Amino acid sequence: MCVCRKFEERKLKEEKRISPPTAHSIKQGEERVGILTGTEGDSYSFPLMEIRPGETEAPERWDYVLVADRCTQRNAGQARRQQHFLQQLERKGFHYKMIEDREKVFFGIRADGRIFDLYHTLLMEPEGPAARVQPTRPTPVPATTRIRIVNFVLNSKTATGDTFEDLVKSGVFETRFALHKGEESLRENWAQWRNMVRCQPIDDIRDYFGEKVALYFAWLGWYTYMLVPAAAVGLVVFLSGFSLFNASQISKEICEAHDVLLCPRGDHSRRYQQLSDTCTFAKLTHLFDNEGTVVFAIFMALWATVFLEIWKRQRARVVLHWDLYGWDEDQEEMALEFINCPDYELRPHQHSYLRSSVILVLSLFMICLMVGMAHLLVVYRVLAAALFNSALLLQEEQVTTAVVVTGALAHYIVILIMTKINKYVALKLCDFEQPRTFSERESKFTTQFFTLQFFVHFSSLVYIAFILGRINGHPGKSVRLAGLWKLEECHLSGCMMDLFLQMAIIMGLKQTLSNCVEYLSPWLAHKWRLMRFRLGGASREPELRDLWRNYLLNPVGTFSLFDEFMEMMIQYGFTTIFVAAFPLAPLLALFSNLVEIRLDAIKMVRLQRRLVPRKAKDIGTWLQVLETIGVLAVITNGMVIAFTSEFIPRVVYKYHYGPCRMGAQPAVDCLTGYVNHSLSVFYTKDFQDPIQMEGSENVTQCRYRDYRNAQDYNLSEQFWVLLAVRLVFLILFEHVALCIKLIAAWFVPDVPQSVKNKVLEEKYQMLQERMRSSPRSTEV
Repeated sequence: MCVCRKFEERKLKEEKRISPPTAHSIKQGEERVGILTGTEGDSYSFPLMEIRPGETEAPERWDYVLVADRCTQRNAGQARRQQHFLQQLERKGFHYKMIEDREKVFFGIRADGRIFDLYHTLLMEPEGPAARVQPTRPTPVPATTRIRIVNFVLNSKTATGDTFEDLVKSGVFETRFALHKGEESLRENWAQWRNMVRCQPIDDIRDYFGEKVALYFAWLGWYTYMLVPAAAVGLVVFLSGFSLFNASQISKEICEAHDVLLCPRGDHSRRYQQLSDTCTFAKLTHLFDNEGTVVFAIFMALWATVFLEIWKRQRARVVLHWDLYGWDEDQEEMALEFINCPDYELRPHQHSYLRSSVILVLSLFMICLMVGMAHLLVVYRVLAAALFNSALLLQEEQVTTAVVVTGALAHYIVILIMTKINKYVALKLCDFEQPRTFSERESKFTTQFFTLQFFVHFSSLVYIAFILGRINGHPGKSVRLAGLWKLEECHLSGCMMDLFLQMAIIMGLKQTLSNCVEYLSPWLAHKWRLMRFRLGGASREPELRDLWRNYLLNPVGTFSLFDEFMEMMIQYGFTTIFVAAFPLAPLLALFSNLVEIRLDAIKMVRLQRRLVPRKAKDIGTWLQVLETIGVLAVITNGMVIAFTSEFIPRVVYKYHYGPCRMGAQPAVDCLTGYVNHSLSVFYTKDFQDPIQMEGSENVTQCRYRDYRNAQDYNLSEQFWVLLAVRLVFLILFEHVALCIKLIAAWFVPDVPQSVKNKVLEEKYQMLQERMRSSPRSTEV
């Protein structure tokens, strides 16, 4: 943004030499009007074009509305700053109209047609078809273009160095907004719950909200459509476990193990438990921890690649349809800078290694803070278990339930708090980096904020998947926090159950609650604002009623669309990164997105003020975020299958330790004896306090999940064999999955051949027309 001090001084000198611009002041009742029309002497506003008279614009169709409190008119200092700001808008070619009501003062702002002539002149190809074709009549300027240009000028600094936001903080103005006009079609055909399964009118969305919002809904619609096959395959994998619900050899052995006792698992558990008590959970675990999990994880790696590649093709078709295939964002922003300030000087690209180093160090510090918060949640769960057991005297099942519920609530509160902190830190880092343009600032902010949010949302899942229950020692020698409290253990049926339950809570409960809050919060806020306005008395004048209708809608900010994108990126991460532990994630994401599309539509059209249209030809940095999530999903799912699932131990036992190691035996299941093999033996005499154990009089040994020797409780040979196989599988899985992703990316071109041929044909026709009109062609 530039500060046009030289330009303003030159304008003031010029205004002294020429006749002042025409001003009209009308006062009817409580309404006062001030409209400034440009004169031929205002040549400095539009130095790159010939000024020609245009059609008079209807003054009641405002591009933007500024709002101030009525009391500001009584404050001489604020009124002076307010008038100075409006005068600067006048000198840049804007008309304004002031309308007073009992409580508020509205300023309708409309740009002169010559501003848009300059805009089209700056962005016009010098030798393209647009330069040769002269329209027979003036083409109406789209409302999205008008709003975008006016918003850019309002965001710029004035000659005094103030921005509109500075004036808002000083109380000179209260707010600003673009009017909702002509949204009836979107209200009827899009922003209603009954249209949940109907196709979205992307072109109408683009004409009303601009390309960036339209591309968001186009991407969200395509993402939802592509979730259908992923949800179907995940549901099949999950339901296939029902066919083995009662036939699984492992489940049979667990359900029949009435004489096998499990060791007490924590300080709040002082009794032995029969292995057969976990029969139900063993059967449930087999629904998602089976051989189909590996196939589904590879399928999702392929799905993520195909989804992105086909989206690139869809985007290319849409952008070509909108005539934005060759549009350049840098050129657009420079044109807006020239419109705002003819003396604008180009800011070159710069890079500072010192700034980058500082940002890297601060980012790593924040990431360490996120990891520390995850450890604090672990500490909380440990302390909460001890507190509930000692102070509240709850039973073991009640203690576990209380710890899980309060832990989930604490995690949710941490996410809310850290989201605000992360946004503030990411903004400060962006300001410190000093990006050249708004789009560059948005890109850097997206990268930094998503990185921090990723650690906030996924740190607990990483802990459950790869740390929980693995550093606890063994029953006779448990690892304790501060030497006092024993660490958490995995579920009796394995850590995969813990990960499944956590994913089910996130994808089911949290998404449902988030959607409810996302809809009810603006709906209730809007109803409250309407109720307060009606109590104060509604205005009878149509123009004031329309202004109040837009004013009473919920305000929108710079992050309104950004927050929607971020919400979807986090959901996409949950859907793909730990999908091996929760095959139903795509199905729940599908249901959530069907609601999300209409929810966002209703918010934008019915409950919120009009979003400022942004021009764009892709979804920007979010595409790189999606590709990064796809790679992380391959690595994480490989680690889940290798280290969290029981898939590798079952395969190793089947072919190395089980009855089928010498060859298949039809009469014997190859997993016979696996449960006994996977449980280590602990002698109760080695307990530090055996007397306190309930029912310990007749118990000489108990079993626990680990691979340790019965003599010295050190890690056994089976543990190291399994670790080697796990690492080999992880390397092979990641390489195979990544190769499939690369082959799929190569096989599906980013841009369809039809789009390439269309662009090529347009270039050919342009050159052919130039060839025909050139002097040499006529001589030949």
